[in-house]
Amino acid sequence: MTYKHPLLFKALCYVDGHWVHSDSGYSVAVHNPADQTLIGHVPMLDQPQIIAAVDAAHRAFAAWREQSLDTRGAILRRWAALILEHQEDLARILSLEQGKPLVESRGEIAYAASFIPWFAEEARRLYGQNIPSHIPGAHLGTIKEPVGVCALLTPWNFPSAMITRKAAAALAAGCTVVIKPAHETPFSALALAQLAEEAGFPAGVFNVVLGEPQMTMQTLVQDTRVRSVSFTGSTRVGKLVLQAAAQDVKKVSLELGGNAPFIVCADADLELAVKVAVAAKFQTSGQDCCAANRIMVQRSIYPEFLNRFASAVRELRVGPALVGDHEQSVDIGPLMHRAAFDVTTERVEDALQRGAQRLVGGEAHALGGLFYQPTVLADVTPQMRIYREENFAPIAGVMPFDTLEQAIELANDTEYGLAAYICSNSLDLIYPLIRRLDHAMIAVNGVKFTGHPIPFGGMKASGLGREGGTEGFEAFVETKYFCLHHQGQF
Repeated sequence: MTYKHPLLFKALCYVDGHWVHSDSGYSVAVHNPADQTLIGHVPMLDQPQIIAAVDAAHRAFAAWREQSLDTRGAILRRWAALILEHQEDLARILSLEQGKPLVESRGEIAYAASFIPWFAEEARRLYGQNIPSHIPGAHLGTIKEPVGVCALLTPWNFPSAMITRKAAAALAAGCTVVIKPAHETPFSALALAQLAEEAGFPAGVFNVVLGEPQMTMQTLVQDTRVRSVSFTGSTRVGKLVLQAAAQDVKKVSLELGGNAPFIVCADADLELAVKVAVAAKFQTSGQDCCAANRIMVQRSIYPEFLNRFASAVRELRVGPALVGDHEQSVDIGPLMHRAAFDVTTERVEDALQRGAQRLVGGEAHALGGLFYQPTVLADVTPQMRIYREENFAPIAGVMPFDTLEQAIELANDTEYGLAAYICSNSLDLIYPLIRRLDHAMIAVNGVKFTGHPIPFGGMKASGLGREGGTEGFEAFVETKYFCLHHQGQF
């Protein structure tokens, strides 16, 4: 692979303004999930080096928090501009290590960049307040203060955007960061670090570390100097992060798993509903916490929806994002892990054994490796794993419902509460559904709903806190109250 900016492909961690290898020399191989070819090796830092990254962030915090908003904002904006300038290189690195189609990777890079100027500007509105005093002769008020060092733990499915969504808010607020990306997709994170260095972040403000996952997480989260932890990943690991952070009561933001319902009412535009369902289910090859996992269709239009949906899914193109340096015109890439492939096979077999009807796919793709056929299973029931579990794969389960009450009950029948989708042309149906669905983000008659100005996050086992929007600062600031007594008052 050739890049216009060769320095973007880094194979070293970034600590205190320096590019470092593991003191022990230990490294791990990173493979392209599309064909299992070796991309490169990245260092697995030893625990003292992880602690050194926290040391660096802690030292840098005092000066960084005192920088003017204009100074911090200018550096952040340069970072965003560099990301957009090198969008193509960054997208190719992302597709190479994650497997998603190049058009999706380009979209993710633009999405990633969008958070940075947003938070750079929004930091101007981290207002405190004057409070009318109940104490004679006293002035009461609040100010917003950066919390300090922040540990940002990011996933492999959106390896660029999940860094900037967290880091931009933390850095704009005056915090310093230590980022631990997924070891499956380290090169996207290291490329962002290269551009952060070029943008002019002072040493120690922006750090990227890799290490044995459990050790690295515990070292960062249990360090008393780390005052906020922001994690995106599975609910299982999120609970471990929360437990570790509880030891010294840190701020915690968790963006976890999902099991999104997709409700198609009888009055919906069927052509639109099918387009939205395909996009909502199969983007990122289904490896998306917001993916439409349970598609529920009112019975009167159920047969027609199934026919149209199955036809649309058959047209999806499966393959690698790149062959050599050449982009491929594909919609679905590989799964990330062999374990994910195996559990996908198990869920499909379970559904078929329990009475689901296979309309499309349902087995490994002819390309082999980690490619799985885009799959549509009809007549799914709550007893099936495909209904109960988060399906990080290109498999869609469809089921009928009779009444809206039944649809609501089915939609809320999950521990998760992240995203939901509604297709209807009746506001009399849409508004009650929005109010009664136990899901934090709801898209109506469309698939696109995320972005820098909105509060992204979940309810129930889908997480704590919000990222993006004005709410995105909450994990990285404290509200400090003061009571100023005038001289001579007691």
